[in-house]
Amino acid sequence: MGIATTNPATGKTLKTFEPLTSEQIEEKLELAHKTFEEYRKTTFAQRAEWLNKAAEILERDRAKFGEIMTIEMGKTLKSAIAEAEKCAVGCRYYADKAESFLADAPASTDASRSFVRYQPLGPVLAVMPWNFPFWQVFRFAAPALMAGNVGLLKHSSNVPQCAVAIESIFNEAGFPPGAFQSLLIGSEQVEAVINDSRVKAATLTGSELAGASLSAAAGKQIKKTVLELGGSDPFIVLESADLEAAVNTAVTARMLNNGQSCIAAKRFIVAQSVADRFEEQLVQKFQALKIGDPMDENTDVGPLATPGILADLDEQVQACLEKGAKVLTGGKPLSDRSGNFYPPTILKDFPPGTPADEEEFFGPVALLFRVPDIDAAIKLANATPFGLGASAWTGDEAERDRLIEELEAGAVFINGLVKSDPRLPFGGIKRSGYGRELGSQGIHEFVNIKTVWVK
Repeated sequence: MGIATTNPATGKTLKTFEPLTSEQIEEKLELAHKTFEEYRKTTFAQRAEWLNKAAEILERDRAKFGEIMTIEMGKTLKSAIAEAEKCAVGCRYYADKAESFLADAPASTDASRSFVRYQPLGPVLAVMPWNFPFWQVFRFAAPALMAGNVGLLKHSSNVPQCAVAIESIFNEAGFPPGAFQSLLIGSEQVEAVINDSRVKAATLTGSELAGASLSAAAGKQIKKTVLELGGSDPFIVLESADLEAAVNTAVTARMLNNGQSCIAAKRFIVAQSVADRFEEQLVQKFQALKIGDPMDENTDVGPLATPGILADLDEQVQACLEKGAKVLTGGKPLSDRSGNFYPPTILKDFPPGTPADEEEFFGPVALLFRVPDIDAAIKLANATPFGLGASAWTGDEAERDRLIEELEAGAVFINGLVKSDPRLPFGGIKRSGYGRELGSQGIHEFVNIKTVWVK
């Protein structure tokens, strides 16, 4: 796939871009290197001023940025505008907190004085996905820039205008030229960037395959990486749960971003005693969702980002049905319109050996399971190679404590929707990746944690 804007609601290619040449990449890497040498000396106050200005620009032009996101990857306009606003929140959070997160940390030793100092590493490459084309970038860029690093963005090839817009925000905010640059390059050009000695570390949000490729390349160069990969998040509903609240949240949790979110609830694991009621209400709510033009404020579910994503999702659904699973609603692409539209779908009664066992369904498809008790719920929730997030619903304190302790995930939300928040670390375990973004932990990923001992 070339670097291009193709509207997923219509299938029309609106704009194409030429990948950077080797010479152009060299110029940008050299600029990043030279900029870092001076940028690292700037004060926290100066960086915070620039980052707060970026937040103002995001809020001022949120409608414009929202339209770019919607046109390029199909999320509803209202959710795209909200994404731009969330980026502003993230910028302000790190503008306010970075200095305290990176303050010298004293330690009591046999020295007259000893402490830990946090110092920037240099240019950091961020390989970012299309599904949250602004937020994924800003949750890397805000802490990285406040730490004194400079950023190099390799964005997904189907959101190039988002990449260009993000670079323009940092430039307009006053950051020095070279502090944040977008590299319009193909995936085959990434390894050469990683291999360059001027690039000190890398972060990736994306598929397992992409993460394995990046980490292998970085590993050969002994460079730090952070990976945030896929998820097949469980959404557990026990008998003691507030069923109405659980159902309402389940719809949002599965349909977020047209179902294209790593932390979307995908496997709905429901206690047998309340499963009939949960299933009936979930089907009703899925069938009531409005599918259509993501620019329409009344639309609930827009198109999937690319024809390939649509085809892959349908292949998984059909594989489940061919082996004996049942469809409660949806179940095949919409053929009455152009674009990459897949209806809200619910599947259940999976025999062994279907994609529901281990694969991530990246689209508006809910997998519904029934279990007899909390023991079975936890066992099924953990029976996956992924470990990103988990949502669990209960009104019982003992059940809550077991779920928090025993669920294998980077985040557990009790009676709530799994979401990213600048104030909390975000990341997974198992094949969902390693390292953390956001919170104080996120800003510590790409710094030299230097031990200082003075006699």
